[in-house]
Amino acid sequence: MAVLIFAESNNGKLKKASLESISYGSRIAKMLGTEATALVCGDASPEELAKAGTFGAKKVLHASKVPTNFDPQLAATLVQKAVDKTGADTVIFSHDYAGRSVAPRISALLQAGLISGAVSLPDTSAGFSVKKNVFSGKAIAEISINTSKRVISLLPNSVPAEQVNETASVEAFNDATDGFVSGLNITKKAVDNSGGILLTEAELVVSAGRGMKGPENWNVVEDLANMLGAATACSRPVSDIGWRPHHEHVGQTGIAIRPNLYIAIGISGAIQHLAGVNGSKVIVVINKDSEAPFFKAADYGVVGDAMEVVPKLTEAFRKFKLQNA
Repeated sequence: MAVLIFAESNNGKLKKASLESISYGSRIAKMLGTEATALVCGDASPEELAKAGTFGAKKVLHASKVPTNFDPQLAATLVQKAVDKTGADTVIFSHDYAGRSVAPRISALLQAGLISGAVSLPDTSAGFSVKKNVFSGKAIAEISINTSKRVISLLPNSVPAEQVNETASVEAFNDATDGFVSGLNITKKAVDNSGGILLTEAELVVSAGRGMKGPENWNVVEDLANMLGAATACSRPVSDIGWRPHHEHVGQTGIAIRPNLYIAIGISGAIQHLAGVNGSKVIVVINKDSEAPFFKAADYGVVGDAMEVVPKLTEAFRKFKLQNA
């Protein structure tokens, strides 16, 4: 009995979502009286691999020789071989592209119960049950897994990562990829914006919609994002008409994000947009229409013209930074 956590690196560093999954899996291992092993895919320095230990993993299997283009077939093969090696009966993923494409395959291969998008640690008082969001986050369901093996994908930014004073042993796991041939060639681009911040990894996001009136005004949004060290995003209409690239589109039909802070500028707040951002810890809405639906979901709201409000907000943050430098 053991817990295996699938983790990815990006540009040599473990992803924030992967660190959350390692912490989550390690806490489950402690609840079950066993140990957690992290399967890290991609290049990472020894110092970066050691982070898996500081988030609770006892061991790291490092598969550094993996293709740059993400391959779900190869990832599933790696996970299955790691399960065989560790004897894991619980496998943890982050509920991102990898989790959505690989976790169901592993569930089928292991004949294990699957919970996608978990938002809580399991309740083991009477079995094994986990909570997840349903109906676009409007309700929470508690689902029990009755199989001896289980697969869980953790919704990013839902269970905070906890650091512990542990060290993990590191073992190369490249033999699992030797001789593997795949007919797939899937390119998963990790798009940088706002100084190299990945939108899916960003803790702060500044987003805007048609209320900006045109792409020529987007410097106002970017100035605020740069001041905060945030990623930039947009609503679907903005990407559809070509004001911003499609990889910045957040919402039900775009990227679903769960940052600590989401600032929505000139976005009305249609339900399709809310479905992709309602997991944000704090939502700030800036809109000149006091009846905009987004205000109902906001933690803080400012009624005013974005072209007047946002530059003042950026300047206020600039002064705050100078005072606290």
